[in-house]
Amino acid sequence: MAKRQVQKETRSQPHFLQFNNLACETAGGKVIFATDEWFAPARNLLKRDPPEFIASAFTEFGKWMDGWETRRKRIPGHDWCIVQLGVPGIIHGFDVDTSFFTGNYAPFASIQATCLDQMPSIALEGDRTGMAASPSQFEAVAQLNSDSWKEVVPVTKLKAGYSDTCHNYLSVSYPHRVTHIRFNIYPGLGMAENMGDGWETARRLDRPRVLKEDENGILQVPGSEWAIFRLGHPGIISKIELDTNHFKGNFPDSCRIEACSLTEDEENSFIQSQWSSDRSPMWNILLPPQKMKAHHRHVFSGPSLVHCGPVSHVRMVIAPDGGISRLRIWGRPVSSHQMISKL
Repeated sequence: MAKRQVQKETRSQPHFLQFNNLACETAGGKVIFATDEWFAPARNLLKRDPPEFIASAFTEFGKWMDGWETRRKRIPGHDWCIVQLGVPGIIHGFDVDTSFFTGNYAPFASIQATCLDQMPSIALEGDRTGMAASPSQFEAVAQLNSDSWKEVVPVTKLKAGYSDTCHNYLSVSYPHRVTHIRFNIYPGLGMAENMGDGWETARRLDRPRVLKEDENGILQVPGSEWAIFRLGHPGIISKIELDTNHFKGNFPDSCRIEACSLTEDEENSFIQSQWSSDRSPMWNILLPPQKMKAHHRHVFSGPSLVHCGPVSHVRMVIAPDGGISRLRIWGRPVSSHQMISKL
């Protein structure tokens, strides 16, 4: 049996390790929801003792692991769990420990937080190895609107669970009381391999000879380029990622995102008219114009976004031209009945 030793204090360790572990099981912390717990249950995340590895230990579902391990993702979305802190408080940092997960660790993670006035009546009981959240559990947890909680740790690359890399220390600057956190883990996020693995437009020729900018540093140019996307599922958008990876001398100066709700017949009609301006749908601003950076992941959520309600399509508008390697849109799915009610 291998057991990860408690790290000795060193000058390189983050300052927040001096504080109490608000999520520890001995303090009353508990996992109240997890999308999937096939190989190992999420409650292991909150154990007080360091993780251990037993080479000969297996369950009927696979290798026994002293952590949270989901099955390989083969459906849309990503895995996540909700932790109810044992002691509400102000969070200064996280230690995402990947010990012993070397070829099967989550390569990326993000963390959201909130302060609930009342403790939810959601709970997970017993050993949930080999299980996944049921439709009724998804329906119950949806009432918490956890996808719109404050993002305190953006999508961050994690390191493998070797002894010298297993502690992924993530500092937080969020001076507010927290009762619950949502821990999101992601498979490879599909970073663009090069500029050809993204969208790039030709250089516009209608730019002014001398460029000027507004009070926000955004260039004032007459033209723009745009692309329209139908969402995989209609929903309420809570986070947007615009990635200019590899676009270093040819990234857009600015970008905005618009949204609307269309029926299938309306979409077909606009496609036939090539989305001409005189027959264009009523686009609503979802993300106001934002200054772009070269070779950079831009993530927008919370007050950066304008609430548009349920939408089915988005339009990405870049100015004056340039390239975007990835566009990712997160949100809460809504039913067709809710879409009809909105219309």
